[in-house]
Amino acid sequence: MEGNSLPEEDVEMMENSNGTKTVTYEASPMVEPFIGMEFESEESAKSFYDNYATVMGFVMRVDAFRRSMRDGTVVWRRLVCNKEGFRRSRPRRSESRKPRAITREGCKALIVVKREKSGKWLVTKFVKEHNHPLLPLSPNVRRNPHLSQTPDEKDAKIRELSAELSRERKRCAALQQQLDMVFKEMEEHSNHLSTNINNVIQSVREIESNTFTKL
Repeated sequence: MEGNSLPEEDVEMMENSNGTKTVTYEASPMVEPFIGMEFESEESAKSFYDNYATVMGFVMRVDAFRRSMRDGTVVWRRLVCNKEGFRRSRPRRSESRKPRAITREGCKALIVVKREKSGKWLVTKFVKEHNHPLLPLSPNVRRNPHLSQTPDEKDAKIRELSAELSRERKRCAALQQQLDMVFKEMEEHSNHLSTNINNVIQSVREIESNTFTKL
């Protein structure tokens, strides 16, 4: 990672008795991932690989995960390059529409972390090579926070937006009902005015008729 490293004082590695190394500075991308590397938590691993991706010039995407059969907690996580896999081809609705830009190119770069009995997370697989050019991001470029969201976070966001959409639909339905009532009252008032006007016209005609008859 020559030219892309952080100063040495920004990272601290602690060597364990079993030969593994634990990253104690969670956000430092200075050290290249390697099999056997340990992290204090899943978030530490994601933070490390996300920053490593930024330095190297690609975008991390939180991919698959596995849960414990005992308590349902996440015990295995795969973090990939955002160009992993291929986009499903769909029939174009119109020939005049421009084809969408290719965002997935089957990149194999990834890291897999697994939770050990000690509670720490261990790197069990690391693929470094990408099949596309790497473009280190400028520090001023703002990252899309949704790219690094976990499936659980995305599901929670979807539920939140769905609940908000449901509330807005109920609110719109209530407003529509009130609007219909206003229109109904306006129509009844208009009909009442028309009836009164017709009665006045009829009375005037009767008066005129009686006046001419007397003459």
